[in-house]
Amino acid sequence: MDHHSHAHPHSHADHHRHDHGACVKDALARAEDVCASRGARLTAQRARVLELVWSSHKPRGAYAILEDLSKDGKRVAPLTVYRALDFLLEQGLIHRIESQNAFVGCPTPGTAHSGQFLVCEKCGDATELVDPRIAQAINETASAQGFTVTRQTVEVTGICPACRAG
Repeated sequence: MDHHSHAHPHSHADHHRHDHGACVKDALARAEDVCASRGARLTAQRARVLELVWSSHKPRGAYAILEDLSKDGKRVAPLTVYRALDFLLEQGLIHRIESQNAFVGCPTPGTAHSGQFLVCEKCGDATELVDPRIAQAINETASAQGFTVTRQTVEVTGICPACRAG
């Protein structure tokens, strides 16, 4: 695996075999570390929303997260969920998959990076790529046109290896 780019370590065919509970636990532990190092408050509510985003490798919409919270027996206002998601986005703990208006957990939240995703049009899985060359190419091309990039999300649609094999 070259150090410039890598996919989320638990992706595609692989995720049918791994212990996803461990994934979620790791994500929550990383989130606590990131927030603590920045003096940001990862409240119980924010942690629960993060846990629900991580509960699947498929991007999760705010509405699905709201439904899960109500299954916890809590009446939660939609605005509360949106605020929690905004906080998690700001802290780089999750990414928004723009094409689905949904969210996925970030496996490398400690480092600043733009979101680059391979989105399977069959199963809906989103695999994060972390390749600084893609972000750099976009920034340089935009800059040459006098455009200042504030945020970039790159989504590439196709068929994942599991769906191709299936």
